[in-house]
Amino acid sequence: MEETTRSNAARLAIHNFRIAADALLLMGRFKMNGRSGQVLQDALKTLSPEIYGTMNDPRRIELKGLEYVMDRLPRGIEECSRFIMTSEADLEFTPFEMLEPPKRRRTSYRINEKEMCFVITRGFSEIYDILTHLTFLYIEAVNIHNRMTDDEGNLTTEWKELQSFMENIEESDAGKLNRALWNMSIILGRTFHETKETFEYFEKSRREMNASNGLFEIVLKLGKVMEKIVNKEADFEIQFTPDLSHMILHQVCGKKWAATIKKKLLDLNLYDRPLHIISSNLHSVLNLLYGYAAVGAGRENELSGDLYLLMQKLRHRAAEVKDYAIRHGFHEIPDSCGAQTDCQIIDAAAIDLEGIHPDLRIDREEVEKEKPVLLVMDYAFGTQAFELIDSLLQPTIVNGEERNLDLRSMSVMGKAGTIRGKKGDIMIATSHVLEGSAHNYILDNDLKKEDFDGYGDVFAGPVVTVLGTSLQNRDVLETFRNTSWKAVGLEMEGGHYQRAISAAMIRQHISKHVKVRYAYYASDNPLESGQTLASGSLGEAGIKPTYLITKCILEKILQGRTGERE
Repeated sequence: MEETTRSNAARLAIHNFRIAADALLLMGRFKMNGRSGQVLQDALKTLSPEIYGTMNDPRRIELKGLEYVMDRLPRGIEECSRFIMTSEADLEFTPFEMLEPPKRRRTSYRINEKEMCFVITRGFSEIYDILTHLTFLYIEAVNIHNRMTDDEGNLTTEWKELQSFMENIEESDAGKLNRALWNMSIILGRTFHETKETFEYFEKSRREMNASNGLFEIVLKLGKVMEKIVNKEADFEIQFTPDLSHMILHQVCGKKWAATIKKKLLDLNLYDRPLHIISSNLHSVLNLLYGYAAVGAGRENELSGDLYLLMQKLRHRAAEVKDYAIRHGFHEIPDSCGAQTDCQIIDAAAIDLEGIHPDLRIDREEVEKEKPVLLVMDYAFGTQAFELIDSLLQPTIVNGEERNLDLRSMSVMGKAGTIRGKKGDIMIATSHVLEGSAHNYILDNDLKKEDFDGYGDVFAGPVVTVLGTSLQNRDVLETFRNTSWKAVGLEMEGGHYQRAISAAMIRQHISKHVKVRYAYYASDNPLESGQTLASGSLGEAGIKPTYLITKCILEKILQGRTGERE
């Protein structure tokens, strides 16, 4: 009963966060240190997401959560107290510095020492994501500020030493650095080793990608910003420009993105051919179809062994594979509208079928007869998946005539969090359940567990499409796993893809016989300590499940097991 009560409270918190965020977008602006911001803080604290660890403990600063957030926000965010969310048009041809975080496709502009602008092109999910991270930063800034002073309101010895160290940081040596880290660990309420690990993480990010100002500066600046807010010298303010709501609600970016793809299909004379959409990374389909032939001249016997070992080697020969592919039906469509979703078109009729790796089983006669076209699109971001596919499947007027795409299949090779297994496992969706709403989609998934016989752990069942990766709560996830939902994982896009497919069928833009395929490899387990997204990527262990899923999808397409056109 207690677990159910906690789960219900967490689900209500997710609902409240979403409703509050939507309302604040319509209001246009709010202050995180005001009543509206308190609603977001209360919701996030009640939810207590797994990825934010000890956020609710005022005695300790959450370090892994801080690493995760700073990787997804622009450098210098800790110095700012005013944040604007706007459209690209407002910042084109301006002198402001453009910034991109290392682990999120997101464009930002630094306006001045206290103001940051976020360019929103990927819909509501991007707004939820940014608001979640900013709310977390504000909560931790409050905790840091509380540790700056003693009961009499005077600066603590540790904070004075931090300021002194930063003023003379260029003169520091290994001994001074270790003493500063010890001092910092007291401020943060963490062990010396935890503090040093996070320090080294940010230093690596700063050196290699210029993506962080380092742990000492982050903590110092967050404390100083909060000091100004407490003294009423500043507010932690978030503003949405008037054109942002119009751009999102009218799918402006999605329509531009779709128009670019359709024009390319028309220019290549491929618009009326059988089309198969694959949501995936931009290397696995390319490498599977072209890699063996691109690097295998005279080495067929050597390379015909382990397919997945070959795919691993191809990571260092990407240019060679792409050069070969361009000569055999491969076309790139870099995104130019701000959707942050690049695409590839592959004309299967132009592929040298004799040059495909022998482990990739295809029906050459079927391919030569049907001449399928593959549209590979990079991962969308949450609700953006609906916007892109809904716009793409709208009819196009060609020479005064309305023409639909001949869509035969929609496949998703995604990464997701598992709630039953471990990193690297595979999950097959039998339905998508949209968290925080009444939208649920039962699937006739063309991918089955049997397609992955011999791999290891493969789970089939409902997959939860969540509001955001940063809004996951243990009690909610355990409810989805342990109750009659019997969910196997969570992700952000699948339900939105299916929502667009279902809408297109209802509107008769595509055939009701279109095949759908959803398979995910487990990039994390949010219920297991050390296996959450904050603990890092899957690395080389993700190569086999990634390519195995892609291989199964391609074999379904290229063996002729596809949807029929009505």
